[in-house]
Amino acid sequence: MAAPSRTFSESWYRVANQKVCLRSVVRVRRQYFRGERWFVLENPFSNQFFRLRPEAYEFVARLHPELTVEAVWQQCLARFPDTAPSQEAVIQMLSQLYHANLLQYDLAADSAQLFERYQKRRQRELGFRFLNIMFMRFPLLDPDRFLVATLPVVGRLISPVGAILWLLMIGLGLDQIFNHFSELRIQGEGLLATGNLPLLYLGLVVVKTFHELGHAYFCRRFGGEVHVLGVMLMIFTPMPYVDATSSWSFRKRWQRVLVGAAGMIVELFIAAVAACVWTHTGPGVTHQLAYNIMVVASVSTLIFNLNPLMRFDGYYILSDLLEIPNLNQRAVFQIRHLFERYVFKVEHSESPATTPSEGHWLTAFGITSTIYRTIVFAGILLAVADRFLLFGIIMSVACLISWMVFPVVQFVKYLASSPRLDRVRNRAIGISVSALAGLIILLAVVPFPHSFSAPGVVAASQRLVLANATAGRVVALLAQPGQPVTAGQPLLQLDNPELTLQLADAQSRLNEANARYQQAMKEDSASLEPLIKLRSAAAQTIAKLQRDADHLILRAPFAGVWISPQINERVGAWLERGSDLGLLVNPSAYQFVASVREEDGHALFGHPLRDSGIRLNGSADTRLAAQDWRIIPGGQQVLPSAALGWAAGGDVPVANDNNNSQGDRTIEPFFEVRGTIVPAATVVLLDGRSGRARFWLEPEPLIPRWFRSLRQLLQKRYEI
Repeated sequence: MAAPSRTFSESWYRVANQKVCLRSVVRVRRQYFRGERWFVLENPFSNQFFRLRPEAYEFVARLHPELTVEAVWQQCLARFPDTAPSQEAVIQMLSQLYHANLLQYDLAADSAQLFERYQKRRQRELGFRFLNIMFMRFPLLDPDRFLVATLPVVGRLISPVGAILWLLMIGLGLDQIFNHFSELRIQGEGLLATGNLPLLYLGLVVVKTFHELGHAYFCRRFGGEVHVLGVMLMIFTPMPYVDATSSWSFRKRWQRVLVGAAGMIVELFIAAVAACVWTHTGPGVTHQLAYNIMVVASVSTLIFNLNPLMRFDGYYILSDLLEIPNLNQRAVFQIRHLFERYVFKVEHSESPATTPSEGHWLTAFGITSTIYRTIVFAGILLAVADRFLLFGIIMSVACLISWMVFPVVQFVKYLASSPRLDRVRNRAIGISVSALAGLIILLAVVPFPHSFSAPGVVAASQRLVLANATAGRVVALLAQPGQPVTAGQPLLQLDNPELTLQLADAQSRLNEANARYQQAMKEDSASLEPLIKLRSAAAQTIAKLQRDADHLILRAPFAGVWISPQINERVGAWLERGSDLGLLVNPSAYQFVASVREEDGHALFGHPLRDSGIRLNGSADTRLAAQDWRIIPGGQQVLPSAALGWAAGGDVPVANDNNNSQGDRTIEPFFEVRGTIVPAATVVLLDGRSGRARFWLEPEPLIPRWFRSLRQLLQKRYEI
């Protein structure tokens, strides 16, 4: 806490004649933060802590039931004229110590006030529990006796020898994972399968139980106490937790860091053991359970517990490494101070930071953690609603109340009654109302640029996949692939000896039919009609076979470029009818075929297109113009090129099943949008070259766009 700068205070009369002192049960410990000495006050009954600078502790230590606050302050002022706390600092400090139940009043009513403060604290805890609906905690029992009884055995592992064993086990586990990584990846595809969920949850409970015991044993090993073991509903999933806050009073920073990291240390050890069990067991329950424990104890530790932006282990480790206790709370106070000092112009607003660098850390943490938590919680709500819609709606309403309605109510109360704003209240209210009105106008009235992008590929306006209409063996290439060809130019020569024999046979049958017809005209006129039909059938067969023979020469149906990179390797090979022989494209005009998401496609339908541009991969510095855009009616689910899908490194999600061998069938429908590309001298247009198109629509305010996106999301995911 930074000491307020005012020596005298207008509210001093409220505390000057009071007689107070620290409660007899309060413990005092010295700690060093950023090279400075601090004193930590601890109430072992309520497990509350308070940190004081040496000059503040000099004042608190002199408090006595027979001395008034004024007398003690005068003593400190006379003995330490340069460092004695100001009246403003004393008022603030006594208020905080009072609400933390660390002060003893020599009054009969103090017991009733103590109980009243306890009730208010319980109410605040219940309110905080509601505000943190995704991480509610319920204390159950006191595990301290069990920890003390088992510490002589378990405590031997919390030693240099235990650290060596831990490193050896981690190395062995990593070796097992690297040697069986392909099997690990294949089995991971069924991690969230319905049949595996019970084992996954069982593994989660086992791992998290040992995780919390790790915190408890490390805390007890270094002299702390653990009196609370309970259940935390993490996204309504029961998980164990322990209260190891007594580690905050440890003098040595490395001990506090180890207590914070203890859960992850235990989890990684369990993950290594589970990896060894998994690799040495065959298919079965043990094998599957070991796999789930291994994944939970490693992935969840690295992704969640180590993350300092959430209030898990990584947060407390970062707090100790930076030597900034109560990092989250002080970050909130720092953001409030910045608003009060530079927006509301509160002259005597003081930063909770003790140094400029600490202030920078608090500001950065407050902003980044708020943004990160908002994104994470929004993702959690969507994930829950995907599986349990009604449950997700209830959680959304609760979060709306706790994250929006409650903060707004608190802010209004702050503007209306906070003594910090006594001299600038009108200014603060005016700025707040103006900012709200300006924000509403900005978001609901002022039009903002509206654009979106979509992946796509270049496609020739005239293009055709060439295929042979007659089966045959490739005997010669009559044109080289990659070179321009003219309309009707021969490209490929096929040979089909069987077709030659069939044609000769058909010709002989026709000759026979003609001879019989001539003979019947002279001798048997009654047989003319059947012979005429026979001649016609033979002639039709010859015509068909002749067409097939003509198709043994593959010709270009129009002028263009024949693209067939592998055709040279097929010379001498037998090709069945309809074999792919390459692509014929007309390079005189190209289109860009974009795969537009359904929500963006609806925007195209409802808004005029102002401008568009295309940037191709490999030539991103050049923007190509396009014109005559048209939307293909109806949703598509087959991409114009597999290069746009996830399987080929593209952006579009594609189905991962046996029916999608080409990698071009999408999970969700999309709109296909085509536009004619205006050529540029610096960009080579090739059929199949990928890129992105950007579409600029008419400017539109943000709130209608956000509302439309939310409505589309609900319709798409939940059919609401």
